[in-house]
Amino acid sequence: MAITASMVKELRDTTGAGMMDAKKALTETDGDMDAAVDWLRTKGLAKAAKKAGRTAAEGLVGIAVSDGRGVTVELNSETDFVAKNADFQKLVGEITNVALEAGEDVEVLKATHLNGKPVEQVLTDAIARIGENMTLRRMHVLEGDTVVSYVHNAAAEGMGKIGVLVALKGDAAKAQEIGKQVAMHVAATNPASLSEADLDPAVVEKERQVQIDIARESGKPEAVIEKMIEGRMKKFVAEVTLLNQAFVINPDVTVGQAAKDAGVEVTGFVRMEVGEGVEKKEEDFAAEVAKTLAG
Repeated sequence: MAITASMVKELRDTTGAGMMDAKKALTETDGDMDAAVDWLRTKGLAKAAKKAGRTAAEGLVGIAVSDGRGVTVELNSETDFVAKNADFQKLVGEITNVALEAGEDVEVLKATHLNGKPVEQVLTDAIARIGENMTLRRMHVLEGDTVVSYVHNAAAEGMGKIGVLVALKGDAAKAQEIGKQVAMHVAATNPASLSEADLDPAVVEKERQVQIDIARESGKPEAVIEKMIEGRMKKFVAEVTLLNQAFVINPDVTVGQAAKDAGVEVTGFVRMEVGEGVEKKEEDFAAEVAKTLAG
């Protein structure tokens, strides 16, 4: 069967495959469009598998809120070039919307359907089409009477390098106003927890041991050392817990007090930054460009 240019175009539009790949798929399947799609998917899976070992530490955080429920989703790519790609950004937006409607955690999200396919399959297809490894790494859900979102360094609507959600209870209008300010504060200060009660005991104990070692180096009496440690631990808690931090907009009050003065209460937050905790192989800019062009 003769393979026409219009057939190649239709297959490319459907799958996002390259022109030569689309032509070969149609040739291999005698012009059967459905079979050609399957052929490309099979080849795409092989290509995606080869890319799976590459470190994906760039990308975007998608964020969405509706009716007291907010989600943040991290979709990683290998390079920042892809994070700026309209196709990638569209994918982040679609996956974030699916997460808002049906996601409970990242594994549930991967199995949830997007445009008739599981999100995980949609992502695999995108890896083959775009040519970089991608990882749907994390998602968080935050619920409350009012949930406010903020995106720092936004690349497009609802996505950027840092996404923050803040949950509050109290008057909705006041919660929206102060909530946006608190969300910006969270983006800037990256608190470890909401309050002292939420702090990881291991983090507290590690800091206590550090302070004990520092205090003992001073050579002061044990009774004095104990008071020094107590004071330093109070300072540590104030620095790392959101409600006890000095509010960046008005450092004379804590975040908790600022919310109280506004007639609301902060009940939770999520801060997600692209690539947190991912060990990224350092490459110079020229090497990154060369790798991207090589595919």
